Amino acid sequence: MAKPSTSQAKKATASGWVGSALEYYDFFIYAQAAALIFPQIFFPNTDPKMAIVASLATYGVGYLARPVGAFVLGHWGDTRGRKNVLLLCMFLMGISTMAVGLLPTYHDIGLLAPAMLVVLRLIQGFAVAGEISGASSMILEHAPFGRRGFYASFTLQGVQAGQVLAAAVFLPLAYFMPSEAFNDWGWRIPFLLSAFVLLAGFIIRREVHETPAFVNEENKQKIAKSPISEAFSTSWRTMFLVMVMALMNVIPVVATIFGGAYAVQPAYGIGFDKSVYLWIPVVGNIVAVLVIPFVGNLSDKIGRRPTMITGALGSGLLAFGYLYAISISNVPLAFIMSLLMWGVVYQGYNAVFPSFYPELFQTRYRVSAMAIAQNIGTMLTAMLPALFALVAPPGSDNIPWLIGGLAFGITCLCALAAFIAPETYRVPMSELGKPGAKPMDKAEYDAARQNSVNEASH
Repeated sequence: MAKPSTSQAKKATASGWVGSALEYYDFFIYAQAAALIFPQIFFPNTDPKMAIVASLATYGVGYLARPVGAFVLGHWGDTRGRKNVLLLCMFLMGISTMAVGLLPTYHDIGLLAPAMLVVLRLIQGFAVAGEISGASSMILEHAPFGRRGFYASFTLQGVQAGQVLAAAVFLPLAYFMPSEAFNDWGWRIPFLLSAFVLLAGFIIRREVHETPAFVNEENKQKIAKSPISEAFSTSWRTMFLVMVMALMNVIPVVATIFGGAYAVQPAYGIGFDKSVYLWIPVVGNIVAVLVIPFVGNLSDKIGRRPTMITGALGSGLLAFGYLYAISISNVPLAFIMSLLMWGVVYQGYNAVFPSFYPELFQTRYRVSAMAIAQNIGTMLTAMLPALFALVAPPGSDNIPWLIGGLAFGITCLCALAAFIAPETYRVPMSELGKPGAKPMDKAEYDAARQNSVNEASH
């Protein structure tokens, strides 16, 4: 089997980073626009409450499309190649985002405007479902042995960087433009700017070769005819574990969505300023961008499971402190706790799953298995804000204990799933996902890893 080259590993990593940044830039600007501007311009404003609900529902629609995208794009990635599926994801996401920036409003074409918005949102959700599993598999299969955790972590660094970039573009426009101009045409600028990221992503992705692992399967005519049925028949237990681990998305939900409502909504009576809450995800993502490569590298030294378990239990415990800080109206403490919980400790999970998940599956069905399991888990967490609001409506006592307890319970389940899953960091590429795969001897692995580090530094 061809040995991964360092230059291709770096190109694959850059391609994964740019693609993930584009996908999540697009996802994030849509979320901002759905909250700030779409209720006024895409939905009949006879009832402002209904307009807000309808606007936020179009955001949720993106999550419903994810499992469908996971099945279709996972199959594509396993039968047509990692490179092909990533180019497809990027074009679907980039073009649908630019199209949102060009849409006529309700005022121009009536009900056709929100209908077209929902269709474009479905395409975005469909496209994003294949990006992380495709990019993680692509980077993993190009990465030098002993450095898979480090290289694959850049997929998630791209995700966080895309959200920082989106906030850097969207928030100043929303604050500094006269509101009439912003409502009229200014909101379109962030959507149209994704054209530049799309172009950069295409240029980089075109330069990346198909992965040695996939080419090897192709040469031996071992490409799976139906990777999805093979994934379910041979790896359904592991897919279930990945789905449970993906519930770790509860932490960003607690940090920004429920935490934001609890701190800001007048009914809860805490009364934080809204602008403070716009900064929590921005600063949290900046911290995460810095932390992610260190954690990815650490998982190559000590293993995937210890970092995953520590990240899960640690961020789950910090959820109590974060919600308590909000309950006593302590803005600096809430800010610090959210940065610790989400920006730092959660990265023990977030930086490591892009290497751990694809390592749990064989090359033949790797993209499908990871995409389906992870997207189902993530979709389930999209229901959590509604569940939390139901369990702890305004006026409830002990909200930090109620919601903190639920969040910690979920992160304990994730830690248990990581504990049950097999350790993968010392397993050779060709053996990944096979029953009874033997890890390389620790001393031999450390020597091979050091060799990879030395090669990369030359």
